[in-house]
Amino acid sequence: MQFDRLYHADCLARLGDLPAESVHALITDIPYGIGAEDWDVLHANTNSAYLGASPAQAKANGAFKRRGKPLNGWSAADREIGKEYETWCAEWLQLAYPALKPGASVLLFAGRRFSHRLMVALEDSGYTIKDQIAWIKPQALHRAQRLSVVYEKRADEASAEEWQGWRLGNLRPRFEPIIWATKPYKIGTTIADNVLRYGVGAYNPDALERFSRDSANIFEVGMHRNEAKVHPTQKPLALMSALVELVTKEEQVVLDPFAGSATTLVAAKAVGRRFIGFERERAYYEAATERLNATDPARLF
Repeated sequence: MQFDRLYHADCLARLGDLPAESVHALITDIPYGIGAEDWDVLHANTNSAYLGASPAQAKANGAFKRRGKPLNGWSAADREIGKEYETWCAEWLQLAYPALKPGASVLLFAGRRFSHRLMVALEDSGYTIKDQIAWIKPQALHRAQRLSVVYEKRADEASAEEWQGWRLGNLRPRFEPIIWATKPYKIGTTIADNVLRYGVGAYNPDALERFSRDSANIFEVGMHRNEAKVHPTQKPLALMSALVELVTKEEQVVLDPFAGSATTLVAAKAVGRRFIGFERERAYYEAATERLNATDPARLF
């Protein structure tokens, strides 16, 4: 298996092929398990209405196209979705573990609903939770339905008046969590010793100043106005570059098992890191390959 390549493959089939202790950082935007698209369904889905669309969603200009399941589910089996997601996370995390150098950072985007499941899977797979970073999005759609509108459609004017201003759903989702974990360094050594031996374990807050306001664990970074979006959950190039520079040095290897549009890999290439990634969906793999081949690092920042 070669570095500086994106492979068209399911990472579950190829992570075990990576050389032992060859990767300096794992940075990826994993599926959240909330049914955003077909590839985000990570449980035994047998309900035909799942991933459908309501008339209101069909008018949402592509911003919210799919129907997930309500928080309390439609059946007893739906209550197992979180556990199934945790099992899936543990499966690929355990496959990636041998390839990471001791002390290597693992930076994972997580959905707010199941971030706790991801953290448990990390701990149970041998990783150490280090921190959480809050990514603040410059813009976020408010998808909460007005309760008064529901009652108006029922011709229940009294209830519509009583509940004027109330909504169903969540607050405006301005932040997404990034879970920061590490592969434990060898017992009997210090983290400073680990840095000398493996080149990882420390972080460089000065590298963040080009991308974020400060070096706190809150990043407020958005898409560049000319940045093309080719994946529905694509993250800003500047954000991924900040994460890469935070935990790696030049020529070190960055792994992304869920490459999507390859933003992590493009960022790694732009800041002088080596990379390796996997993408299962052919359409995204082809778009990602085109982005990587066209990238001129000198023009990105």
